[in-house]
Amino acid sequence: MSQIDKAAIRQQFQRHEGDTGSSEVQIAILSKKIEALTGHLKTHKKDVSSRYGLIRMVSARRKLLDYLKRKDEAGYQKIIKELGIRR
Repeated sequence: MSQIDKAAIRQQFQRHEGDTGSSEVQIAILSKKIEALTGHLKTHKKDVSSRYGLIRMVSARRKLLDYLKRKDEAGYQKIIKELGIRR
């Protein structure tokens, strides 16, 4: 699987300079990882361990999105629209 350019993702979604751990950044990085793993699983249908990893990533992203919705509704709506996530 190809490497994800985390620095570019952080740059796009960070709240302030040096922000690496905000909810928005974590959600964006997880979304890119999920997209990459989904592509992998389309070609390797029997890769069960990667499927479990995908399920864990989707669950972690869902928890972060729920947290962001509770704390910052506007930020939640913005990141949903930018990443094209169905919720």
